[in-house]
Amino acid sequence: MEKNIQISPVRERVLFEDNHLIIVNKLPSEIIQGDKTGDETLADKVKDYLKEKYNKPGNVFLGIVHRLDRPTSGAVIFAKTSKALSRLNNMLRNREIKKIYWAVTDAMPPDERGTLTHYLIKNQKQNKSYAHSDEIPDSKPGSLTYTVVRATDKYYLLKIELHTGRHHQIRAQLAAVGCRIKGDLKYGASRSNPGGGIHLHARELTFIHPVSKEKIDINAPAPSDSLWDIFSQPLND
Repeated sequence: MEKNIQISPVRERVLFEDNHLIIVNKLPSEIIQGDKTGDETLADKVKDYLKEKYNKPGNVFLGIVHRLDRPTSGAVIFAKTSKALSRLNNMLRNREIKKIYWAVTDAMPPDERGTLTHYLIKNQKQNKSYAHSDEIPDSKPGSLTYTVVRATDKYYLLKIELHTGRHHQIRAQLAAVGCRIKGDLKYGASRSNPGGGIHLHARELTFIHPVSKEKIDINAPAPSDSLWDIFSQPLND
């Protein structure tokens, strides 16, 4: 029986903070930016945290640098200054921010280590992407490299490096090779997870700070549940 993930305050989930950036460990089911649900966003929670911490009476500037799917957990970068936001946006476009994900799947991929390349089409109505082996009209190429890191009798922990940043890319590409992410009903998982999250986690971020130019290495702890707790035990990742 899995433990339900407990909502912890933002202050307990800050992975890095200075005058220009704040990096927060997002929980599954949190949304980063407002949507039609009207649910409170992670960006709003971070703004409230900054107002309280620095005793700011007015509005707080917070730039959203990138997003994670709502059911995905892990490291999210926010900019605290417009200078940092502009530079980070350029770094994203130039693929200067290295992202490593952990995914727990219900099947072993084709090899212990490999690269998946597909052509992805987004269906706006379904909010879902489809991965095709061959290029088709309006498709965009998607590529990732995976390594099988650990396994139980039912599940496999994959370490994934993204080479492109397509909509639902990891979820769609893994599903296309028969490896469904645990809890991801949209892409073929047999059942949901408590709370609606999936076992996809933005584990690492590596980049050069846009202002100070120091190297930033971030490791975001996975959420605590019975399966993540097993896979999060020390390993060389």
